[in-house]
Amino acid sequence: MPSSSTVGTPPEPDVTLSHGLKQRHLSMIALGGVIGAGLFVGSGAGIAAAGPSIVLAYALSGLLVMLVMRMLGEMSAAYPSSGSFSAHAERAFGPWAGFTVGWAFWVLLCTAVGLEGIGAAKIVTGWLPGTPEWAWVALFMLLFCGANLTAVKNFGEFEFWFAALKVGAITLFLVLGVLAVGGVLPGTDSPGASHLGELFPHGSEGLVVGLLASVFAYGGLETVTIAAAESENPVRGVASAVRTAMWRIALFYVGSMAVIVTLVPWDAKAVVEKGPYVAALDQLGIPGAGQVMNVVVLAALLSAMNANVYGSSRIAYSLVERGHGPKALGRVSGGAPRVAVLASCVFGFGCVLLSYWRPDDVFPWLLNMIGAVILVVWIFIALSQLRLRGRLEREAPERLAVRMWAFPVLTWVALAGMAAIFVLMAREPGTRVQLYWSGGMTAFLAAVGYAWQRRRLRATG
Repeated sequence: MPSSSTVGTPPEPDVTLSHGLKQRHLSMIALGGVIGAGLFVGSGAGIAAAGPSIVLAYALSGLLVMLVMRMLGEMSAAYPSSGSFSAHAERAFGPWAGFTVGWAFWVLLCTAVGLEGIGAAKIVTGWLPGTPEWAWVALFMLLFCGANLTAVKNFGEFEFWFAALKVGAITLFLVLGVLAVGGVLPGTDSPGASHLGELFPHGSEGLVVGLLASVFAYGGLETVTIAAAESENPVRGVASAVRTAMWRIALFYVGSMAVIVTLVPWDAKAVVEKGPYVAALDQLGIPGAGQVMNVVVLAALLSAMNANVYGSSRIAYSLVERGHGPKALGRVSGGAPRVAVLASCVFGFGCVLLSYWRPDDVFPWLLNMIGAVILVVWIFIALSQLRLRGRLEREAPERLAVRMWAFPVLTWVALAGMAAIFVLMAREPGTRVQLYWSGGMTAFLAAVGYAWQRRRLRATG
């Protein structure tokens, strides 16, 4: 293993990337990143499993995510980098750690690009039956690949308007929902507590399923710390995004779940079949609610697709800059890592093709392999923060523009929460296989990263 001083050596700064993201871009990326596709698409199954306790599930997982974001914000404000948590892990534990978490996250993001493209294509083919799904996915891929091949401000503009649409839609939904619950929306009667019933209709098992569903709905929050490295003022951008994460999560996730289970019976078939937001709007008699929400879901999927093309290319670029990948991926022209963008898009479209060519074996294996990667990332974030905080206080306390609350107590609380989620995943047959395959990929990458680190040490020793 490398010495302490070697571990603490900062990765090279991202000097060749442009800094074309404005503060308004970063603010909206942070705001829109909270409203991910998982909120609109995956929450129905969680409500059906957990009933009214889905509000508790989202609140608990939301608290965990707030702690993770605070830890990540502390490190990213101190050391802005397009590698984000991968660069922080390397700074804390050595090159093997940065290699492991960086490439695991790259695989996750590239696969997610393909999945989001498939989801978006299904919506469009519903409007235009007879058109091939793969062609729509290819079109979306070309669009966002082209946007990310050019100046970073194009990515920022796409995300700005996607986020504005998502924020506007969910804010309007919350306003209408609160008015209806309060009995002041014209043409509707307040349901009171008539739809809430028993808090745990399926017992603790239902809460567990809802908790696991809610944890993975928060994916995407990390993008803002990656994007901050290319903003006009990285430290200010990260600090602002992290400090406002709490009310965003409470309002958009926990608030909307509370409105939905109050307005609609949790066991209504429409919650799963149409989606919880459409079911709630139908309950209010809003005309064309289904099509309106389809537009919003499409925007959420395309937004996530764009953000993941961006995030995967920057993670790959950062890894190569730190010596953890083929040098060709690190080539920058026009302020953008264009080869990394192309490689990420090709990998993502390859996942799409696998979903058509090998839907029963290779594609499910790929999905299982990325199933628990986000938890692996969170664990690396917490462990890195534990190690780097003391070093920062000794060597550069002025860099602590963002501080983790009640350190180190809440960092350990967050780690305990992550361990509990792993235990819950191991208990559930549907998530146990994800745990095994994600763990296997992480162990493989750690072994390769450690061997690569040892080789580099011998070469320089």
